Amino acid sequence: MNLADIAQRLELQVCAGADRVGKKEVTGGYACDLLSYVMANAREGNLWLTVQGHPNIVAVASLVNLAGIVVTEGAKIDPATVEKANQEGVPLLASPLNTYTIAGRLYELGVM
Repeated sequence: MNLADIAQRLELQVCAGADRVGKKEVTGGYACDLLSYVMANAREGNLWLTVQGHPNIVAVASLVNLAGIVVTEGAKIDPATVEKANQEGVPLLASPLNTYTIAGRLYELGVM
């Protein structure tokens, strides 16, 4: 499923990488707040759900080649994170909903 479709259906706010959202295919999802777990277990093309908002999330997403990051629960995203995501071409999205709810809605859309 295309990330742009997901963003629209889940009413996600695109914070960075807007030019890449329509070009990213989501192959699955991964929810975790520990960066080391994401590096070890997320797969290329996954959409990552986290409450982390610091710039290191962009480095991890780039390393694993994730489709994008969704910062959930209305967590604060550092302005440096937005800047780095734009520089790296990593789609960064946000939602006021909690991680569990977003994960459930992704599952309903067929993202597993």
